[in-house]
Amino acid sequence: MAYNIAIASGKGGTGKTTVAVGIYQLLLNKYNYTVQLVDCDVEEPNDVIFFEGIDKVWQEDAVQMIPTINTDNCDFCRKCADYCEYNAITLIPSTQFAEINTSLCHSCGACLVACSNNAIGEAPHKIGEIAQFKGHNGELVQEGKLKVGSPMQTLLIKQLKKSVLLNSEINIYDAPPGTSCSVVESTIDADYVLLVTEPTPFGLHDLKLAVNLMDDLKKDFGVIINKAGLGSDNIYQFIRDNNVDLVGEIPFSKSMASYYAVGDLSNKWPIHVEQSINNIAEKLHSKVTLHERNYHT
Repeated sequence: MAYNIAIASGKGGTGKTTVAVGIYQLLLNKYNYTVQLVDCDVEEPNDVIFFEGIDKVWQEDAVQMIPTINTDNCDFCRKCADYCEYNAITLIPSTQFAEINTSLCHSCGACLVACSNNAIGEAPHKIGEIAQFKGHNGELVQEGKLKVGSPMQTLLIKQLKKSVLLNSEINIYDAPPGTSCSVVESTIDADYVLLVTEPTPFGLHDLKLAVNLMDDLKKDFGVIINKAGLGSDNIYQFIRDNNVDLVGEIPFSKSMASYYAVGDLSNKWPIHVEQSINNIAEKLHSKVTLHERNYHT
């Protein structure tokens, strides 16, 4: 059974993707695991741009089943609208008008249960795309890309996770930033969650939200402080006071920021940054080894 690692962050811009790509490369190349990197940041997926010589091998549409109303069978009793918790159904009996708002509909199926006139069916509605990429060195990256304007991030992430191959030893889920439903969906199946933060007031504020979320989800998690050496020590005090596992620190590096800006994280890592990522990967390797040992006993 695969060991699932989620990389999350309460705040955007903390270096979550940098950590996800770096850990992925080390677990794949240094520890020789079969690893999949799954980009769940579906509004702006960018993991794949940090790999050289990687090609798209398949792509498929992600769809949401949206109800359709046949006004010839509908008697405009409004039961479907009353059942709908998301106010996605508009019915105007005087003009025989019936409409489903695709931005509000969550495809829960309540309206189909409510209708006793067989007036409601379903039709597929595209919400985005799911793609798989393979590299010449064994890299395997999956990503979801949300259709512009669609609010169905969580539904797309669910479908993306179903497309993950079953033969990996490790799956790394690069979650979207924040603490919303899409982050919950990205981390809910994780065996371990890494929260990437930065030593700034905003970083501390949003880390507190992310830690509360992990506690609510009862997740085993740890924190990585990126851009260490900047800002204040308040974030360290919070980690100590709340007995949070500090997995590692990645020192701030201008050259690292330059490499990231041009999409080059494959070969150019400053030595001190590379050593920090190595230390984090070593701790994850220990967790995976323990997981495998417990699974086989």
